[in-house]
Amino acid sequence: MTLDAMPGIGLRPFQDDDLPFLQRVYAEARADEMAMIPDWDQAQKDHFLSWQFCAQHDHYLKHYPDASYQLIVKDGEDVGRLYVARMHNEIRLMDIALLTEFRGHGIGGRLIQELLAEADRVRKFISLHVEEQNPAKRLYERLGFKVAGEVGVYQLMHWIPEGLTPVYPPDWQGTPADQVNTAS
Repeated sequence: MTLDAMPGIGLRPFQDDDLPFLQRVYAEARADEMAMIPDWDQAQKDHFLSWQFCAQHDHYLKHYPDASYQLIVKDGEDVGRLYVARMHNEIRLMDIALLTEFRGHGIGGRLIQELLAEADRVRKFISLHVEEQNPAKRLYERLGFKVAGEVGVYQLMHWIPEGLTPVYPPDWQGTPADQVNTAS
């Protein structure tokens, strides 16, 4: 990905000592969801989010060992995460999430636009999974993603370069366990 049009924004591979930061990004991305659980105290929510983060992280590494796991950096400060799997016919946007204070400033949209340009260059479609009520879904729609199906509680969305007809492998959607990936 080239980020020349975004001064001060960069990407770097995650390292094991980044896990506490990545867990913070995950927790902030789920804050609205956790606010809807009034019966849990903060310690219970923190425990649940920690468990969920670990499960998701392990799932990603197991099912997408060759994916790009990167931290989004703004002016030298870690501000989010971008996970992308580049496969034979497809680029899967597994996850994009920013800390709350960095949302709404065009960072996520610009990074996705870079992926769109890459997909157009290499003639692959982009897929992602998003929950119906996730505010990021509006961004994906503005960028040209279309709902292509449903997998459990997630909507499968595609962006397909003009003139491309995707060729799906026979097991493209895999099993429900393989579809836990979400773009936040």
